[in-house]
Amino acid sequence: MSKGKKQGKKTVAGKKTARRASGSVSKRPERVAQEARRPGKEGHGGGGAEAAGDPKKMELLAPAGNMAAFEAALSAGADAVYIGAPALNARALGRDFTLPEIGAMTDYAHGHGKKLYLAMNSLMKEEEVPQAVRLLAELAHLRPDALIVQDLGVYHLARRFFPELRLHASTLLGAHNSMAVGQFAEMGFSRVVLARELTLPEIETLCRRSPVEIEVFVHGALCFAYSGLCLFSSYLGGKSGLRGRCVQPCRRRYSWSAKEGGAGRGGGYLFSMNDLCGIDHLADLARVGVTSLKIEGRLRSASYVERVVRAYRLVLDGPPEDEKIRAEARHLLEGAMSRRTTAGYFGGLRTDDILAPAHSGNIGLFLGRIELTGKGRRAELVLRERLEVGDRLRLHQEKSGERFAFTLTELAVNGEERRQALAGERVSCPLPVDFEAGDLLYKVDAAARRELEGKSGLETGLRPVDNEILARIGKRAETVLRQMSVGAGPGKEPPVALAVESGKSFQKKGGQPRPGGPKGGQRQSAELWLCLDVLSLLKQKLAVEPDRIVVPLNRDTYRQFGAGRRYLEYWEKKLIWALPPVIHEGALRFYASAVHGLLRAGFYAWQLGHISQLGFFGGPRRPALYGGFTLNVLNSQSLAALAAHGLRGVQFALETDRASLESALAGYRAGLDGGRAGRRISVGLTVYGRPPLFTARLVDGHFRYNKPFVSPKGESFVLEKRDGLTVALGMKPFSLLDRANDLAAAGLDFLVIDLRSLRLKAESLEELLKQFGRAGRGPRLSSFNFDGALL
Repeated sequence: MSKGKKQGKKTVAGKKTARRASGSVSKRPERVAQEARRPGKEGHGGGGAEAAGDPKKMELLAPAGNMAAFEAALSAGADAVYIGAPALNARALGRDFTLPEIGAMTDYAHGHGKKLYLAMNSLMKEEEVPQAVRLLAELAHLRPDALIVQDLGVYHLARRFFPELRLHASTLLGAHNSMAVGQFAEMGFSRVVLARELTLPEIETLCRRSPVEIEVFVHGALCFAYSGLCLFSSYLGGKSGLRGRCVQPCRRRYSWSAKEGGAGRGGGYLFSMNDLCGIDHLADLARVGVTSLKIEGRLRSASYVERVVRAYRLVLDGPPEDEKIRAEARHLLEGAMSRRTTAGYFGGLRTDDILAPAHSGNIGLFLGRIELTGKGRRAELVLRERLEVGDRLRLHQEKSGERFAFTLTELAVNGEERRQALAGERVSCPLPVDFEAGDLLYKVDAAARRELEGKSGLETGLRPVDNEILARIGKRAETVLRQMSVGAGPGKEPPVALAVESGKSFQKKGGQPRPGGPKGGQRQSAELWLCLDVLSLLKQKLAVEPDRIVVPLNRDTYRQFGAGRRYLEYWEKKLIWALPPVIHEGALRFYASAVHGLLRAGFYAWQLGHISQLGFFGGPRRPALYGGFTLNVLNSQSLAALAAHGLRGVQFALETDRASLESALAGYRAGLDGGRAGRRISVGLTVYGRPPLFTARLVDGHFRYNKPFVSPKGESFVLEKRDGLTVALGMKPFSLLDRANDLAAAGLDFLVIDLRSLRLKAESLEELLKQFGRAGRGPRLSSFNFDGALL
């Protein structure tokens, strides 16, 4: 081989690199793609040959928030029911079931040939780890048919200490492609609940390539954002949607504004979605190989659950294309008092019937708009639907977006007291809170049906839990906690408190300023990482030089890299290529090709946006892999799980508060000190940036991208298109730059300044970097949840 050819093999530059990086697929990604194309194993693969093509063999899975709804679901024809696990489920506003109740429902379901699943799918804070261990010990005793899991820490606990529990991957884990399904199968999940944003052809591909069961949502509420990638509710007050406390800001009315803080014009309920109804696509879902059809609604009434389940059972059991049965099913669904319905993404990516920008997105029958206000909070309106004393109503306040539910206690028609009124009549009634003319009123449940709520024959047959059983469960939980080095007892390391704005000066490390402080014998400083998607910012030498440069990998940055390889040469050893959290099936080939090309060009540091992206890196030389904040790490057990999967580091969850971060770091160190947490993983945190408050697949014509939209409370945000998706951002970044010294002292290994969507000039970047670690410098910005509380 000639000298020139040898040099070309060793180092690649300019356009040659771009051609090389995009022209082929590495052996490992190609093998992943080939394996993904293979049909699933017999009896699996989205239900396997046994269920494929036959709607009757698909499981009908219903929700239950109380025992009455549980019984209603089974009596109406559900094959399985899912309920919330006590305290750790993504519907935290619901009432928790007791251990005897879960036992009774498990026994009842199994006695009737049905199944019971528990949703333990909330993100877990460190303080909740002992509670989670106790709960897992209880569930291991009760033996439900499966646990639905989102948090990698809960997954880690279940797989390590309670292997008898069968696990399902929650939709909050974001399975958007066949690589994700394969990864979850490899991790031990027996079923994957797909993301709701997939089309029928995409679902078919995933089912065909899946080695495990596939579950899809077919009915109920739709979120505008991808599940697992929405921080909107958390950003507006700490109530995390990933912890089951979403205040549904996407259902509020927003106005478009020409500039931040300006008067709003136009707009509407920009992100309000109609409810999903897949009743016309059941045969399609059977044909592609779906195992289970899931109905959303653990907070819905028993009467709602009964009607919806009965409707789907009719169509599943009836002759295909029987219009009489379909008409009966639709009549049942219309009486369930849901929102307007849509076929969702089953019908493709069109938005004409998915979004409802002209409507508030409230559940129930619209009664009318309040016209007049009377004394004593008494409202007047002309009814659009029948109304009766005892009906359950919801008031929607137009200006604030707040909603209040209440039971109607009295009613008057033309000043005469009545028990009921008909559509078209003018009525007056008292409301429990202040209101204004123009506010909206909805009926969310009828008095006659509400009489059935809460009544359950199962309550007389609760499975007893005696002291011996409780002692056995408690002993197992205590043994696990001792093995983890957490919980009460000697040897537990107390949390390290973070000082507020201590103002410590920079320490020197290798000639560069670095924040730092005492860390109990550990390294004395945290690395500075800089995330950017405009590579031309790296043309100049920076006064404060980052330890790492994180570059999001997409078609645009890939092109920038090929065009600017010459001026990037200085930074190449510091580059970390970051994969996005959402890669749909059609984009896998590009990313596999790009990953392979960059690996061949010598780039061996990568950041994963999703745990399944481990599948890109299986060659003989394992790259240095890190996890982005979209992995939603909030506790020490998630850190241990990622360390066990070979990651070198991970960014902690963006929405964390101070206490959660402190206790998770302390808990993880305690596990390391006990020698039971495996290899150490470095931990970082984004300390500056405009985080994506939500990421959505819909790119709609009525959105005004790069123009502010304003909430009823005057909060301003902006929409951007990013990698073909819709992303919402705050108008201003959040900042923990002045806490850098304290964060390093508390044990963080690296701190990330995220410049995406900031469009900084070179001089502005220099000024920003100078603020790093210096208390009191720069403008006062939001700290997200850090100084508050993540609920």
